[in-house]
Amino acid sequence: MAHNFKELKVWKDSMAFAKAIFVVTQSFPSEEKFGLVIQMRRCAISTPSNIAEGSGRTTDKEFARFLDIALGSAYELETQILLSFEFGYITQEKSQELTEFLNSIQRMLAGFKNRINNETK
Repeated sequence: MAHNFKELKVWKDSMAFAKAIFVVTQSFPSEEKFGLVIQMRRCAISTPSNIAEGSGRTTDKEFARFLDIALGSAYELETQILLSFEFGYITQEKSQELTEFLNSIQRMLAGFKNRINNETK
């Protein structure tokens, strides 16, 4: 069953979050350009991309699998945000702001995935 990913709040929020990550990482040291910056940006892009890719799959079971991948990218990104704070690249306030926004996306992804899984049983 196809879903219109552009209408999903979780996709919209993931897109906004990816943009926020791109903005935040612009101020990271140049030596992180091919390290933490690229990792964070890839994870940030992966989340809405997997939601979109999964929405085009033919079954809800496949869609749930892509939501699971998106959720994994979101947890990976949370770790990278925490590391960014530990390395002094972002403030505690920015770390908390980003983490709270990301936690909201993680909850939406988990809930959506669970709902789809329960509907396919």
